[in-house]
Amino acid sequence: MRRRAGGDRGSAALEVAVIAPAIIALLGLMIAFGRVVDADGAVDAAAHAASLERDATSAQSQARAAAEDSLSGDGVTCQSTDVAVDTSGYSLDVGQAATVTATISCTARLSDIGLPGLPGSKTLTASFISPIDTYRGRQ
Repeated sequence: MRRRAGGDRGSAALEVAVIAPAIIALLGLMIAFGRVVDADGAVDAAAHAASLERDATSAQSQARAAAEDSLSGDGVTCQSTDVAVDTSGYSLDVGQAATVTATISCTARLSDIGLPGLPGSKTLTASFISPIDTYRGRQ
């Protein structure tokens, strides 16, 4: 009976040694997924904010500021950010339905997580189309 009880000695340490790397890798993947989801949501919010400018001139100039404010407000650090605003809807006459489209691209860094096989970065792109008030003056 004593011999049988002593046969399990050290099995808990072996189980931990086998399972611990898998748990650490799972936690790393959860962090990476969380960063991508956060960055994706921030890119969507930035595209929405950039598309709401009131005229073509300020839409172009303020789109980058709106995108950077939205991204930094959500704590997302982009290696590179690209902001493009299609303001062709502002050239239409008052009374015609028109839209403005903002497209934001953000390259989020993942290399600091340190999991093998994980890409160093992921580029996220979002577009948002906002209608321009049909009867608002346009410039």
